[in-house]
Amino acid sequence: MKTIAQLFLGCILLTGCKENSKSTATLENKTSDSEISIRSDDTKGEVKIIPIEHATAILEWNDIVIYIDPVGGVAAFEGQKQPDLILITDIHGDHFSLETVQALNTEKAKIIVPQAVADKMPDEFTPQIDVLNNGESKERYDIIVEAVPMYNLREEALKFHEKGRGNGYILNMYGQRIYFSGDTEDIPEMRALQNINKAFICMNLPYTMTPESAADAVLAFKPKQVYPYHYRGQPDVSDVSIFKKLVSQGNPEIKVVQLDWYPEDEY
Repeated sequence: MKTIAQLFLGCILLTGCKENSKSTATLENKTSDSEISIRSDDTKGEVKIIPIEHATAILEWNDIVIYIDPVGGVAAFEGQKQPDLILITDIHGDHFSLETVQALNTEKAKIIVPQAVADKMPDEFTPQIDVLNNGESKERYDIIVEAVPMYNLREEALKFHEKGRGNGYILNMYGQRIYFSGDTEDIPEMRALQNINKAFICMNLPYTMTPESAADAVLAFKPKQVYPYHYRGQPDVSDVSIFKKLVSQGNPEIKVVQLDWYPEDEY
């Protein structure tokens, strides 16, 4: 499958990672909309991005529904469409909740996971699971999903995310390349990404990286649009306004899109 992905590219803990702590950090240009629709680069339809919370999102595209890191129980997905494809990045509780996956209606879904997540899933899901390691890819529903590295660099953070265990993902969808970072720092593999249309970038300490590091990485690989997400840490919420300012100053052609990932918080 690597060969397919390469040809296509030519065309186009620990539950503690999510803390319940609150912060009064100010977020600039925080949208009040619960979802946003972005038109694709061709006539194949629109990609609708629905933020659920923290690292959890839904994409809708051409009648295909993709769940990213579904957690929060069935209540978090009330009123949402049944998933066709589920991507899980890592074993931590803000990315992988077996209880949530079991509670959702996933009878028609394919589930793409790293081996560490597959090891924690019961046999009932085996027919649905595709295991991807870093550097591997899989085509489902005319979407090529690439698994890319996500890990920590700082010595004090190596215990959180070791190299090779979890996956970031790039979804190749008819001219669009959509990147979800998962839990990572500004690793060389992220800085070397190419032709990314939309990038979902984490930033929360002590688990991932600072807004400054996140901005520096984004300026290196130059996505067309960047969506800060996964920015609640311990004990504070990362100041996304700093990230936005640094990206806008460094490259005004990169559009920073702020969605409402923590609707229960007051800033």
